[in-house]
Amino acid sequence: MVTTTYQVQGMTCGHCVSAVSAEVGAIPGVDEVQVDLASGQVTVSSEQPLDPAAVRAAVDEAGYELVAA
Repeated sequence: MVTTTYQVQGMTCGHCVSAVSAEVGAIPGVDEVQVDLASGQVTVSSEQPLDPAAVRAAVDEAGYELVAA
């Protein structure tokens, strides 16, 4: 199990949390997504390390910006 925390910019409400959770959670191998709205941190647990480009694409698809991993 691998846990990685990402910084996401632009989330302001519960809908934002749901959108990011759904898109990142759809990446193959992702087991769990936890979003802390106040800090903008998204913690992802996965079977193996995730491709950063896949995480960035999922966050972009949700309408937000991945700042840092």
